[in-house]
Order: sequence, then structure tokens, then C-alpha cells
Amino acid sequence: MGVLSAAEAVVLGVVEGVTEFLPISSTGHLVVTSGLLGLPDAGPAGDAVTSYEIAIQGGAILAVFVLYRHRLAVMAEGLVGTSRTGRRLALAVLGAFVPSALVGVASERWIKGVLFGAWPVAAAWLVGGLAVLALARTGRLGPHGGRPLETVGTRDALVIGAAQVLALWPGTSRSLVTIVAALLVGLSMAAAVEFSFLLGFVTLGAATTYEAVRNGTLMLDSFGWFTPLLGFVVAFVSAALAIRWMVGYLTRHDLAIFGWYRIGIGLVTVALLVGGVL
Repeated sequence: MGVLSAAEAVVLGVVEGVTEFLPISSTGHLVVTSGLLGLPDAGPAGDAVTSYEIAIQGGAILAVFVLYRHRLAVMAEGLVGTSRTGRRLALAVLGAFVPSALVGVASERWIKGVLFGAWPVAAAWLVGGLAVLALARTGRLGPHGGRPLETVGTRDALVIGAAQVLALWPGTSRSLVTIVAALLVGLSMAAAVEFSFLLGFVTLGAATTYEAVRNGTLMLDSFGWFTPLLGFVVAFVSAALAIRWMVGYLTRHDLAIFGWYRIGIGLVTVALLVGGVL
């Protein structure tokens, strides 16, 4: 099946870490990056690469755990009955997780067969970018106003969870749709971003565990231990830096910059496809 080099592991780790929680789609970036690196996308070798890309999400998940460990501790206290606020938030996050989990498991084969490709990713980037810019013009994606995280209720969670289903289309971005949905139901930017991170912790954790159980052995047989561990560490550091930057940026700005970026990267990807590079 070939060996994933250390350099390729670092590149994929950086791409995963930087893009996982920014509203620009880590899956889309990994699909395009893997294509540019010439990595296999079919057969056992392709399955091993896909498993590797999902496994290094663990680094990004760990970054959320480290940065939001106090909030996660309160949620854990809520689940054992010692924090009413923590219980409310934990149930909201778990409720928002359910829709994408059910749809994802039911449609996994179709999604991988139809939507995992550079053309669908480019289309999702462009559609998402135009949608962000359109909503930004209305002023509904700004950093000011809105309710705090502690007010998230069942209705909010269901709306955000339904929006997360859209992110099963690679290139859409789980962070984008959950942050936008949270803003549209009235949460503040700070609350929307934090809820997206917490939901991502649960969603990505479940996806990573599922993939590790199903194809972890294939990945290790193909690449050994070193390159997955290297990608994991690089993804952790990159994600921690990206999260800190994003939180600071969105306290002063709206999401428009990400809309412009999505349109730009979408057009570049189309050009690469038309030119035969991808």
C-alpha cells in the first residue's frame, strides 16, 4: 500500500488542525490536499488514508479538551447530577449530536461514494461562501448581542443539530453550519462558537472512535505508529493555535472573511480540476 511519509503526515496534520474548527471545512481541505499529494483514494490503500485523516482528528479534539476542560468538567458534573447548568448544557450538546449521528450512519456509504470528491467539495465551498456573505449583509452574523451559552435549550439544540446534518456534505463545514444556526436562534457569537466547539468535541470524538474501531488496524498495518502519532501531535498544536485565533477574531468581526475565503478556495479548486491537476 505504500508508506505515508513524515512530511505528508505533517502536511495533513497542519491542514486538519488549522481547518477543523474554522468554518472552512477540514474534510474538504483534506480531500483536496490528499489529491495534490497523490495519495490513494480507493481500495484498501484509500481506506487507510481516510482512516488516517479521521484518526488525526483526535489531535484537534484534544485541543478542545485542553482549552475548554473547565466547561467540559461542568458538563460532566451535570450528567452526574451535581450541576444544573452543566446538565442543561450537556443535554443540549448530546441532543444536537443525535441528528447527524443517525443520518451519518444511515447514509455513510452513499456519502462516501457520491460526495467525497473534489467537485462536490468545490461546490460546497462556493455555496457556503455565498450564503455566509448574504447573511453577513443582513447583520445577523455579527459579534455583538445575543444570549449567553447558559440559555441554550432543547429547541436551540435541535435546530443546531439539524444544521449539523448539512455538514455531512464534505466542504460544507460543521463549524460553519453550527455557528450560523446558533446565531440565527439568538445566541451570542461567543456562545455560538463555544457551543460549536463542544458539539464538535462529541461529534468528532464519536467519529474518530468509530473509525478507529473499524479501520484502525488497517491504518496501522499500512503506516505503522510513527506517522499517525506525528499527525496527531501536529493537528493538536495547529488546532489549539487556530481556536485561539478564531475566538479572538470573532469577538471583533463577523464571519464574512470566511465567506470570501471559501469562494476563493472553491474557485482555485475548480481551476485545478479543469486544469487536470486534481
